[in-house]
Amino acid sequence: MSQSNDSSQPVGGAAGARVAIIGSGFGGLGAAIRLKQQGVEDFVIFERATDVGGTWRDNTYPGCACDVESHLYSFSFAPNPDWSRSFSHQPEIWDYLKRCARDFGLLPHIRFRHEVREAAWDEAAQHWRIETSQGSYTASMLVMASGALSEPAMPQIPGLESFRGKTFHSARWDHDYDLKGRRVAVIGTGASAVQFVPEIQPLVARLHLFQRTPPWILPRRDRALGARERQLFRRFPAAQRAERAAIYLFRELFLLPFRHLRLAGLVERMARRHLERSVPDPSLRAKLVPGYAIGCKRVLISNDYLPSLTRSNVEVVTEGIAEVRPHSILDRAGVERPVDAIILGTGFRVTDQPFAKHVRGRDGRTLSEVWGGSPQAYLGTTVAGFPNLFILLGPNTGLGHNSVVFMIEAQIEHVMAALGHAWRHGASAIEPRAEAQAAFVAAVQRRMEGTVWTAGGCASWYLDPTGRNSTLWPDFSWRFSRRAARLNPDEYRLSFTPGATRQVFNRHEPTRYREETV
Repeated sequence: MSQSNDSSQPVGGAAGARVAIIGSGFGGLGAAIRLKQQGVEDFVIFERATDVGGTWRDNTYPGCACDVESHLYSFSFAPNPDWSRSFSHQPEIWDYLKRCARDFGLLPHIRFRHEVREAAWDEAAQHWRIETSQGSYTASMLVMASGALSEPAMPQIPGLESFRGKTFHSARWDHDYDLKGRRVAVIGTGASAVQFVPEIQPLVARLHLFQRTPPWILPRRDRALGARERQLFRRFPAAQRAERAAIYLFRELFLLPFRHLRLAGLVERMARRHLERSVPDPSLRAKLVPGYAIGCKRVLISNDYLPSLTRSNVEVVTEGIAEVRPHSILDRAGVERPVDAIILGTGFRVTDQPFAKHVRGRDGRTLSEVWGGSPQAYLGTTVAGFPNLFILLGPNTGLGHNSVVFMIEAQIEHVMAALGHAWRHGASAIEPRAEAQAAFVAAVQRRMEGTVWTAGGCASWYLDPTGRNSTLWPDFSWRFSRRAARLNPDEYRLSFTPGATRQVFNRHEPTRYREETV
C-alpha cells in the first residue's frame, strides 16, 4: 500500500495499512507519534476499549498512582509542565495520554472497540492478517503494544466461584459497589493493594488482608508541585528537562543494590526503619518483615499502607486460604471469616501474556508455542520466525529501578531504525537472525547472574515458569537505549518480493519521501 503525507486521506483503509499497532497506552501512542514525525501516515491503531490510555485507563481503583516521578514517567518529546504532584495519580496520567493522542493527531488513526483476536503472518503475501472483533485487516508491519500489565491474574483458589458476595479484581474496580460498612477480604499485597488498602480501610467495617508474602516498602517522597514551580517549567522548558535528567540519573543509581547484594542491605535498613516507625506492635510487625532480599520482588513505596494495617478494623492473615465458601473464607488454620466482598489484588499476567497465544509466525506456530513458557526476543523487541513483528515492553525490557517509559522510547527508536532499514532496501520483511537473538538472550541471562532477582531468595512474578527472569533488564537503562539506537544489519535478515517498493528519503526534508519500484 502506498503511503501519503496528506493526513486528509483515509487512514488504514477498509482492508489494511502499512503499519498496525495494537494498544493505545504509552507504547502504542508513542509508536504512532514517531511514525507521524517520520511522515508515515498509513497506520492504524486497534484499541479494544472506547478510549486510549492502556493500564492508566483500566486501573481506576482508589489511590491508584505511579511509583515513578511524573517528570520522568512521561514522553521526553511531550513534557507536561503542569503535573500537580511529584508522583501523579491515575486520572492525571490518563488525561496526559488523552491529550497526547489529541495534540499529535492520532485520533483519526484509532479504531476503538476493535479487539484483536488473532494475527497471522502470511508468507506468500508478505503481510500480517489480523482478525478483530469488527472485521479483518492486513498490515505489512505489526507493533504489539498491549502492555505487560493489561491482563489481570486471577488466583486459583478452591471455591472462589461459589462465593455469593461481591468479587472483583483491583484492575476492574466496581465503583458502583458501596464498601461502606462491609466486611471485606483483600487477597494480595502487591503494588495495587498497597495503594487501595489505605483508601478503603476507613470505610469498611472489617478488612481481612490475606497476605502470602509481605513486600518491602520504602517511604513515598511525594509532594505537591506549586504554582510557581509549574510556571517556571512552562516559561523555561530547559528547567523541566534538567529536572527530568536529575530524576533519571538518581533512579539509575537504584540499580546498584539490585546488582550487588551487599549493597542491598543498605536499602533494606531504610525499609526496616520505615516499618518500625509505622508499626509499633512487634507481633504485627513480625508478620510484615519479608524473608528475602530487598528487590527480589518489586519494591513498593507508601507512607500510609503500613499505618493502615495497625487500625482496629484491620486483620493481617498469614495462614493462607484453604477455601472460599458462599459467604466466608476459611484459612488453613481452620479459622472461618464471614465476608461480604472479596477484592483481588493479585496482579497481572506478565510472563504468560494472552496475546502470545494469538500471534502466529511464518511456520504457523504461535509465540506461546515458540517460547514454551519462557519469552525471548532480540532486544526484547523482535522475534526470529515472526517477520515484521515488533513488541513493546517485550521480554527483558521491564525495570526494577527506573521508568519503563524510557525503555519504551528506546524500543520505539529501534523499531523506527528497523522499519527504515527495510524500506530503504525495498525489503518486504525484516526479522532478527536466530543466532543474534540467542546470543542476546544468553548475554542478558549472564548479566542476570548474582543479582537480587535471581539470588534474592524469592519466587517473584519476574520469573517465568522455567525459573528464568524473562521480565527485567538487568543493567543500566542507558545501556539498553544506546544499544537499541544502533541497528546492526548483520543481526537482521531481509526478505524481498519482486515488484515491491522502497522508500527514498529526501536528505533536506527527512520527513518527506517518494517510492520506487525494486
